[in-house]
Amino acid sequence: MRLTGGQALARQLVLEGITDVFGIPGVQLDWAVDGLRQVGNQIRYVVPRHEQSTAYMADGYARTTGKIGTCMVVPGPGLLNAMAGLATAYACNSQVLAIVGNIHSSAHGKGWGLLHEVRNQSEILGAVTKWHAQARSPKDIPGLVREAVWQLRSGRPQPVGVEISVDLLSAADDIDLIQPNPAEDGRVRPDTTLIERAAEMLAGARLPVIYAGGGVLAARASAALAALAEKLQAPVVLSENGRGALSDHHPLALTALAGRAVFAHADVALIVGSRFADTTLGLPSWSGENLKYIWVNVDAQAWTPPRRADIAIEADAGLGMAALAAALPPAPQSCDLDLAKVRTWADALLRRDLPDLMGWIGALRAANPDDGIFVNELTQVGYLTRSAYPVYAPGTYITPGYQGTLGYGFPTALGAAYGNPDRAVLCITGDGGFGWALA
Repeated sequence: MRLTGGQALARQLVLEGITDVFGIPGVQLDWAVDGLRQVGNQIRYVVPRHEQSTAYMADGYARTTGKIGTCMVVPGPGLLNAMAGLATAYACNSQVLAIVGNIHSSAHGKGWGLLHEVRNQSEILGAVTKWHAQARSPKDIPGLVREAVWQLRSGRPQPVGVEISVDLLSAADDIDLIQPNPAEDGRVRPDTTLIERAAEMLAGARLPVIYAGGGVLAARASAALAALAEKLQAPVVLSENGRGALSDHHPLALTALAGRAVFAHADVALIVGSRFADTTLGLPSWSGENLKYIWVNVDAQAWTPPRRADIAIEADAGLGMAALAAALPPAPQSCDLDLAKVRTWADALLRRDLPDLMGWIGALRAANPDDGIFVNELTQVGYLTRSAYPVYAPGTYITPGYQGTLGYGFPTALGAAYGNPDRAVLCITGDGGFGWALA
């Protein structure tokens, strides 16, 4: 099929199921934008006012819809403007595809001062993506898009990037598109022997506790978490990034504040989809002298020192928890703790010490439907919502993760609203954060 690089890009995106692209047009992207125009009945091209917003909107879209969020920017300053959003998506396990233009391929690395040229652009893009590649010819474009989507759906879901030079987008060639395999599954499966060992340890525990992080949400594994917790009758402590992985309506769900009180009495902790580390020194979030740790994480770096793993299972969170539930003995355990009393204690403590802030949080929760999306920001009310704002569904509590990206909230909320037109989206900002996205 005779296609320009821009046409090949747009048509391969259609095959991959991409329906929305957030982007800012520019001279290096003219042929890509023209390709999108030609498939305008299948892909909507959404233009905000700043490249930073393209990446934030793609992130908010991805985390609240479960679909790939795609952004497209010009090279140089376009990429640099989008970096904060890509860094946030990287920290939050977000499926974001970044399509980045580049200067004429004949000028790469020459330092000629072409429009939007920056040194080592590929290395810059690599700092905020788990995989990135650069097209060398128009024929490469469908294969790179195909590989990018495979990477997004394999292992840990973090942003990926594809760079395409302006001359490759405009050049025409006989280009073959690639039909995706609907049965592809890049999830990491757990080791059976380790699952059996972990199930035995959990079954023999006096008080097992599950600590659920953002990896549970990234793996769309809320059902697996609930099934495992109910079979084990174990309290589930939800990290800040894991809020919503188990509804706060669930009798086994605990916030970090309530969970801290329970963790002190546990003898086995199952850490799922979390680094389980503070964001200052990287030390374990909580520790116990006689506490044994089981980890389930797709990233083996999650349990490296100073954290400790008695059993470490490298696996997709959903597949790992499903395997553990299947391996547990059928006889149900009973949770001896009165978790309702623990939750009441934590709530009373917050209302006693922070009555004004709790009043704000109560008003925010009352104004937002149970399935409404709440985008948190860096502000005093926002900090307290990490433990005090009730969350009832996956993908309804959005944070900047360990990046702590001031000003991310409003554009991220725009992406969430665009991807969920029938749902309420509530965003709070503070510390001047809203001004960062005014442009």
